[in-house]
Amino acid sequence: MTPTAKLLEYAVDVDSAGRMTIPGGGQFVPPEGWSADHLLLAALVRCSIDSFAYHARRAGHEVAASGEAQGKITKSGEDGRYRFVEIDVSINAQLTPRMNEVGDLVAKAERDCFIGASLTLKPEYRWHVS
Repeated sequence: MTPTAKLLEYAVDVDSAGRMTIPGGGQFVPPEGWSADHLLLAALVRCSIDSFAYHARRAGHEVAASGEAQGKITKSGEDGRYRFVEIDVSINAQLTPRMNEVGDLVAKAERDCFIGASLTLKPEYRWHVS
């Protein structure tokens, strides 16, 4: 018998002024200059940090983390459409208590970030964990 997978559902409304609202929650107004592309990169960093923190907490650690991402978009593929062709993510994390071998936590964080797992292009990660 196969267990039923958990289903997570999300919704967001974007009005004509670009304000984003989640049902029953807060509103986010992207600052001037922010595009959907920037928001995707920010979501990838946030998701990667959240995933790492989740697994680190399960292993008995507290986490403080920050990160950044850069992406390149150009025409690619047989269809010649514009898309991300490169995404680099750098995460800096501090574990308390410290841990010498973090490879398992990093692998789980990359695997379980829903945003990264949803992309056709696999992001390139650089982890700095102390």
